[in-house]
Amino acid sequence: MAPQYIGRLAPSPTGLLHLGHARTFWIAYERARAANGQLWLRDEDLDPQRSRADFAAAMREDLHWLGIAWDAEMRQSERIALYREAMEKLLREDFVYPCTCSRKDLQQAIQAPHEDSEDEPIYNGRCRFTAIPKTALAPNTNYRFRVPDGEALRFIDAHTGPQSFLSGCDANADFGDFLVWRKDGLPSYQLACVVDDAAMGITEVVRGRDLLKSTARQILLQRALGFTTPDYFHCDLMRDDTGVRLAKRHDALSLRAMREAGLSPQDVRERF
Repeated sequence: MAPQYIGRLAPSPTGLLHLGHARTFWIAYERARAANGQLWLRDEDLDPQRSRADFAAAMREDLHWLGIAWDAEMRQSERIALYREAMEKLLREDFVYPCTCSRKDLQQAIQAPHEDSEDEPIYNGRCRFTAIPKTALAPNTNYRFRVPDGEALRFIDAHTGPQSFLSGCDANADFGDFLVWRKDGLPSYQLACVVDDAAMGITEVVRGRDLLKSTARQILLQRALGFTTPDYFHCDLMRDDTGVRLAKRHDALSLRAMREAGLSPQDVRERF
């Protein structure tokens, strides 16, 4: 018997939800409902400078207004001990290493991220070759995951089809050694996402196609931590009238602004 479908919504309370978020979350909701499955709401509030309680309250209210319901909730800021446990396992098994590069060093990375992605620059491996293996997590230290050189990470996306991304430290790679632990004592998006998806038993991840490359990184983390890899569905991105990808700076296209302008939930869904 196939496992029960378990999906998730994963908003960050760093701004108001916009039309692009709404479409992605609606697709996630519809796919869970079509499979007679369960849906989690995960409050990804690990950015202490930008996360705000009023945005967290607004996102819940706006999602309910749109017609989306969920079965359970999780808040990432309450789960730091679990992320640290996973990080210590990676450290013991030599999957990660400390990175002491300054901002100036990182600006000299081989390749800058594309404008249409949430991606980080390809790291040139500088600290990989000088790091001394240690089994204790050092304070005030960044850590990077040691990716395999020249490995093609392949997966089948339910929406965009077959995907392949090359890992390594040279200019031919799609991504290099990536951040997994920050010197402020918090996990990176990649690590927190993998730990939570496993803990929640997520069977399918629905998110924007700007995170396709992140999936390749997360498959490496899942492999290292002994987690099952879920299925993936990466949605197309919505753009404004000038062709720019929607972001939280598009206040006029936030769900809150459209509600205040008199649009109904049906009006908003028809824009998807």
